Amino acid sequence: MSRLAKRPIRVPDNVKIEFRQTEVYVEGPRGALTVPFDPRFRFHYENGEIRIERPSDEKEDKAKHGLYWKLLVNAITGVTEGFRKELEVIGVGYRAQLKGKQVLELSLGYSHPIYFVLPPEISAHVEATREKTTIRIEGIDRALVGEVAAKIRALRKPNVYTGKGIRYAGEYVRRKPGKAAVKR
Repeated sequence: MSRLAKRPIRVPDNVKIEFRQTEVYVEGPRGALTVPFDPRFRFHYENGEIRIERPSDEKEDKAKHGLYWKLLVNAITGVTEGFRKELEVIGVGYRAQLKGKQVLELSLGYSHPIYFVLPPEISAHVEATREKTTIRIEGIDRALVGEVAAKIRALRKPNVYTGKGIRYAGEYVRRKPGKAAVKR
């Protein structure tokens, strides 16, 4: 049995949970999410706690047990607190700014600016300082926030020689010495 899934999931008072045929509907102050699941699994909701019961002890069911537990915890956290990822744009001439609410304009050293259209469920905030520009991605769906942040980072990954590019806040980029530093 998944060790995490043994624990009950505490549901705050401001969160509404509804169990449907093949999904769990979670609604809170920040929005609503649905979590799909296998109909063979049973959910027991009482006294503000959810317990998940799996149909068998097969390996696949054990894996799904932990997965559904974590997806449900993420949905509850998302509709109450939300999720956030921060990206840093580092490099001379590298810039980011918001055009409207859903279009992120990025200047990343290419011959043209890149316009990244954000999904409607995601919001972004841009802060620029002299050394770097910080892009904060926020939303209620943890997977979508991570996916959008990864797509933006993939537009210009950090260069291992110069350190320029887009990186996650706090990410360490291991620098390589250039050919001038190598002695023959």
